[in-house]
Amino acid sequence: MNLQEFGWNPERENALRELGLEQVWPGRIIADHGHKYRVATERGEGWAEMSGRLQFELGERSEFPAVGDWVALRYLSDTGGDGVIHGLLPRSSRISRRAAGSVPTEQIVAANVDLLFLVAALNLDFNLRRLERYLIMAWNSGASPVIVLSKADLCDDPERYVAETEAIAPGVPVIAVSALENLGRERVDALLKPGTTVALTGSSGAGKSTILNWMAGEEMQKTQDIREDDSRGRHTTTHRELFVLPQGAVMIDTPGMRELQLWDDEGGWSEAFGDIEDLAKACRFGDCRHQREAGCAVREALQTGQLERKRFENYLKTQRELKFQAAKEKSRQRTASAATSGKSGRHEPRGKGEQRRRYASDWE
Repeated sequence: MNLQEFGWNPERENALRELGLEQVWPGRIIADHGHKYRVATERGEGWAEMSGRLQFELGERSEFPAVGDWVALRYLSDTGGDGVIHGLLPRSSRISRRAAGSVPTEQIVAANVDLLFLVAALNLDFNLRRLERYLIMAWNSGASPVIVLSKADLCDDPERYVAETEAIAPGVPVIAVSALENLGRERVDALLKPGTTVALTGSSGAGKSTILNWMAGEEMQKTQDIREDDSRGRHTTTHRELFVLPQGAVMIDTPGMRELQLWDDEGGWSEAFGDIEDLAKACRFGDCRHQREAGCAVREALQTGQLERKRFENYLKTQRELKFQAAKEKSRQRTASAATSGKSGRHEPRGKGEQRRRYASDWE
């Protein structure tokens, strides 16, 4: 198997050497099945698990390998592709959200993604506010967002929706597509360059798997019809998986999300609402909350219609959500640190940044 088809390059070759591990070979995670991973290696596809030492070193579940990650593994035999993962190469991007549940934890959707396709169907389920949330996730990830408006054949005026979407996503490519009518294929094809990793994300029923099959020219993923009464989809894709496309790119399909709960903010919120942030710079007071303050440029834009009120409300809502999430995560980390440092013979846990830098382990 030629790993260059999966995005292997000289930079990753150097990163593998810098791990300082002996007798290891590169592989890319193409499917995550919990404690077992499907990995593409020079010997073909195989199964792999993490070494016990690596699990200990990485600590949190969000630091474990995810689909799209490059890993260092040792083969279990002289011929097969199965192996044990001893190291994780640094990630160029990480797409994450808050996992479901009362305890705040980060869930990695995909790693080492170059382009993130935010897929939204042009039917009754189309929602600009939801797209704004996906844009925050995209800008936080380090990947470049592309908005793909699917099922354009179901819409009488797709160009109107394109214009509305471009208004909330300045500078982000917006492509209306229809697999049924082969609409927009040339623009999508142009993005699928060899060595590029593309991930698909969006609500259930948005058409992610259909786009994958359309670009691949064959059925790689099963698809399912949406409900006619509300245009909402059912979960067809059950796990994240990576596929090689004939165009030379690789594409990661992900299960649909009923609701996207945001995780940590790395500047994506300001990027997603850049127009409002620019308006805020003209406010009389630097700490203006855009409520009743005199000389508020944001309130003036609301009054004149320059700024849509629903967009502004989502701006405030997501800001509160991210601040609340950050506070809960800090509280959790303090509690975990106090509990760990209080145990005899244990060191205090490393910070998140150090965990990301120290991926390697050579002990099974």
